[in-house]
Amino acid sequence: MKFLFASDSFKGTLSSRRTAELLSQAAREVFPACECEAVEIADGGEGTTDAVLSAVGGEKISLSVHGPLGDMTESYYGILGDMTESYYGILDGRRAVMEMASASGLPLVPVSLRDPRRTSSYGTGEMIADALAKGCTDISIAIGGSATNDGGMGCMRALGVRFLDKDGKELSGCGQDLINVREIDTTGILPLVKAASFTVMCDVTNPLCGTNGATYTFGKQKGGTPGILEELEKGMQNYKDVIHTQFGINMDEISGAGAAGGLGAALMVFLNGKLKSGIETVLDLVDFDRKLDSVSLVVTGEGTTDWQSAFGKVMQGVGMRCKKHNIPAVAIVGSMGKGAEDIFDYGIESILTTVNGIMPLEEALDRADELYLGAARRMFRMLKAGTGL
Repeated sequence: MKFLFASDSFKGTLSSRRTAELLSQAAREVFPACECEAVEIADGGEGTTDAVLSAVGGEKISLSVHGPLGDMTESYYGILGDMTESYYGILDGRRAVMEMASASGLPLVPVSLRDPRRTSSYGTGEMIADALAKGCTDISIAIGGSATNDGGMGCMRALGVRFLDKDGKELSGCGQDLINVREIDTTGILPLVKAASFTVMCDVTNPLCGTNGATYTFGKQKGGTPGILEELEKGMQNYKDVIHTQFGINMDEISGAGAAGGLGAALMVFLNGKLKSGIETVLDLVDFDRKLDSVSLVVTGEGTTDWQSAFGKVMQGVGMRCKKHNIPAVAIVGSMGKGAEDIFDYGIESILTTVNGIMPLEEALDRADELYLGAARRMFRMLKAGTGL
């Protein structure tokens, strides 16, 4: 009997790797002769590079980039570590995986300084440029968690695109510059961009402008007051119009253009990036389908399961791949919320919770290892009972 463990992390307690260790311990207690394999998984959000590099292997390269406020922030190729350092990775000399948040993320801006008029995605462009210079031609970028609302101008400036005002003067590329864009000069874009392909890990469908666009949907959490948001929306509308005039593309008609403060739009327009579900991208990067060969059961899971789990999260992605290959999949989760059982329509056969009694949340978090191991033991014992039916 062969088991494959592919769980998301339980935020604040168990890493994907730790769940696999506990599952392996429980599986071998109940099925001593079983074979256990594990693959770390993430859904394109925080920890994506960590999961991919753990599964595939790769190179970690440090790089200093400009942070969202223009200061120099340490960023890395490789695994996402603690909150004081960040990483992105080169997988095989040709492919790179990175998280926009490692260079331009909201946690890099102190709460008291958050103002989406003044933040820039320039550092993300520097990461892309460095990966291109190192020979990468296939770059996957997770764009969640941004501190920016600059339409991706900062990122593109780092790659050689110039955004000009009415006098032909180049703009710095932060949010407050959106209203002043009159012309976009792409003649100086790095030549290496044209030889590369870009996959944009994104699960939001927001357009660039409007009530559901980048500014009004995400701007408040980045420090935008009603007045600031109104100002930025006018700027984003202007930016959209310039793109439409010069490139014939209406970004309000393209799903996901408003992701990461409009970075989604810039990656599509200037880099010909293709938006793809984060979990689907990760599963492809780690060659998940191949790992299903000869597997009897897949165990996945996450900290909290609810209706959102069926929309681009780890359990949904893993479940659908298992369903495609006719392999049963079950989940161990910390808790179940409203709509949790919707996941049964996506290849997950059953859900077990780790909590085994009434207890405060703090206790459940403190006992995460113990409770998870107990749930894993119950699951495998139930499985053993089922084999005798």
